[in-house]
Amino acid sequence: MCGPAVRNLHSMKTLTFGLTLVRHGETQCNKEGRLQGQAIDSPLSETGLQQAEAAGRYLREVKFSHAFASDMLRAKQTAETILQHNSSSSGLQLAVDSLLKEKNFGIAEGGRVQEFKDMARAAGKSFMDFTPPQGETQEQVKERVKRFLEKMLQQIGAERWNRGEPDNTSTPASPEAAPIEGRAGDGVGDAAGHALVVTHGVYMYVAVRYFVEELQCSLPQGSERAHLFSLSPNTGMCRFTVSTTKEGDRFVLTRICCVFLHRQDHVKDLH
Repeated sequence: MCGPAVRNLHSMKTLTFGLTLVRHGETQCNKEGRLQGQAIDSPLSETGLQQAEAAGRYLREVKFSHAFASDMLRAKQTAETILQHNSSSSGLQLAVDSLLKEKNFGIAEGGRVQEFKDMARAAGKSFMDFTPPQGETQEQVKERVKRFLEKMLQQIGAERWNRGEPDNTSTPASPEAAPIEGRAGDGVGDAAGHALVVTHGVYMYVAVRYFVEELQCSLPQGSERAHLFSLSPNTGMCRFTVSTTKEGDRFVLTRICCVFLHRQDHVKDLH
């Protein structure tokens, strides 16, 4: 069930839509254990293309009303491949947004992930919390997450609110707890819209943490912190339902619920 509402939902008309976050497919840098960040704009490897195609086949019957991707090549290729295989979103245009870029790892970009971990350890920090010289802090990445969420809320709210789609109930639809392995359409069967967002591993980590720790996002039953705040695998998927209401000329977040985290059913046969 959904956790506490971000805003009081008593007698409030709401619009609820799905949000599926997908990490890009594998690149050669991923395979070699190198940090790409923003400076290295790698294409997908052969395995990465296979992962993206598998993600597209898995999601082929899931209808998306909106599609967004980071402006980095690996994310764009993944999103385009998913949409090419999708039979329910014909003609949907992909919106590319720099707010969805991976974290900037500064001087560590292009180096080995293990070297970055060693730098973080020497500084007394974890991999996720360490900021190398000329890199972005986790707070700066979170600000980009917040800006994108706000931008998406305004766009989807404006496009969907006047179509007769808002719920007239005091509580938005809440997804049933979904297992790690489940159906591709879990949680979004009755949603008024559904946004596909293809981005990056650390960006997704920061987004999930922000949703849970600051927006009071509910979690599926049995969720473990180690799994919750882990790095999603290549083409790993996280799904949420997002509820919004209109206040004046703006749409504001009222509730966010997690359906599943880091799902990778679609790539199991590729291992």
